[in-house]
Amino acid sequence: MSKKKVLIIDDEEIVRISCKRVLETEGYDVALASSGPMALGFITMESYDLVITDLMMPDMDGFELLSTIRNKWPSLKVVVMTGYGTDETNVKSVELGADVFLKKPFLPEQLLTVASSTISTEGFSLFGD
Repeated sequence: MSKKKVLIIDDEEIVRISCKRVLETEGYDVALASSGPMALGFITMESYDLVITDLMMPDMDGFELLSTIRNKWPSLKVVVMTGYGTDETNVKSVELGADVFLKKPFLPEQLLTVASSTISTEGFSLFGD
């Protein structure tokens, strides 16, 4: 069985590196992008099982990225993560096609659960406290 490929998109390096470390310990092949445009370039060149993107980023926010992914790669699984989680951002994420909405900060175990569940099923919502 080949490794599942995950693309993490966040403008904060510490978030990208932390997510990568957690996912790699469980055998995922992880790529990192610091912006939406960079992520779209990666997705165009490579196939991924899951994209995990931040919402609040310069140049292209997570909503615009999610919209573009849904239009070009409708079957690609997408998790939206944000430290600015509100009912409104959750609803908008789901309306745009996010498989899961994950509120920061989250525990490593939550990230692993979301990744494995989203890749293997239709996904679910996980709300932070």
